[in-house]
Amino acid sequence: MLTILFDGVAYGMLLFILASGLAVTLGLMNFVNLAHGAFAMAGGYVTVLLMQRLGWPFLATLPLAFLLPAVLGAALERTIYRPMYAKTHLDQVLFSIGLVFMAVAAVDYAMGSQQQLIRLPEALLGRFDVAGVGIGKYRSFVIILCGLIALSLQYVLAGTRFGARLRAAVDDQRVARGMGINVSGIFSLTFAVGSGLAGLGGALGADMLGLDPSFPLKFMIYFLIVVTVGGASSITGPFIAALMIGVVDVAGKYYLPEIGAFIIYVLMIVVLLVRPQGLFARAR
Repeated sequence: MLTILFDGVAYGMLLFILASGLAVTLGLMNFVNLAHGAFAMAGGYVTVLLMQRLGWPFLATLPLAFLLPAVLGAALERTIYRPMYAKTHLDQVLFSIGLVFMAVAAVDYAMGSQQQLIRLPEALLGRFDVAGVGIGKYRSFVIILCGLIALSLQYVLAGTRFGARLRAAVDDQRVARGMGINVSGIFSLTFAVGSGLAGLGGALGADMLGLDPSFPLKFMIYFLIVVTVGGASSITGPFIAALMIGVVDVAGKYYLPEIGAFIIYVLMIVVLLVRPQGLFARAR
C-alpha cells in the first residue's frame, strides 16, 4: 500500500510539472493552450536526441530540455500566439489543437512512430528499502526535483514583484501598462517558462510515461483534468489536484485494473458538478 502511495505521489508530481505551464497560461493569462503537450514532447525528444546521438548523460540533458522548449515557446508566443489572446476560447481551442496535430505529424515524420527509450544513470536505477517499503530511486529523484520546482513557482508568483506584475497584467492590461508594466514582456516570459517546464516534464516523464509522437494527444486530457480539478487561479490548486489524481490513478489501476483507468474521469465529472471552478479556486 505504501509503495503504491509513493508511486502515486511521484506520478502526481510529474503531472504537476507537465500541467503547471497550462495552469499558468489558462489561469493567469486566460489563454487556452491545448498545444501545451507539444512542448512537453519537444523536451522529451531533446533528451532522447542528446542521449542517443551525442552520448550526453541523462542529467546533463535536463537543462536543455527546459531551455529549448522555453525558447521555442517565447518565439511562438510573439509570432502566432499573441494575436490569439483577444480571440474567443473556442478560437483558441481550435487553433491550439491544430498546432498539436501539426506537431504530432512533424515528429512522426522526423523521428518515426516508435516509442523512444532512454537509459537512466545507474545511480537512479533500482529501489531501496525504508521500513520494509520499496522506494524507487528515480521516483524519489522526481519527487524531490518537482517539489523544489513547485515551491519555487509558488514563491515567484506569490512573493515577488514579477508575480505581482503578472497578476496586475492579467486583471487589467490597460491599467497595468499605464503603471509602466511591460505587459507583453511579462506574458512572453511567463509563456516561455511554462513551455520550458512542460519540456522538462516531458524529459523526466520519458521513462515513466513513455515517449512517442502521440504523447501530446495521450496526455492532453490529464493536463486538463489537473487544471480543472485544482482550479486555474493559482499554483497550489493544480499541485494538490495532481497529487490526488496521481495517487487515485495508480491505486485504481492496481486494485481495480478493469475500471481503474476511468476513475479519474469520474472524479473530474463529480468535481465539475459540485464545484465547477475547481476544488481550490474561488467562484467567479
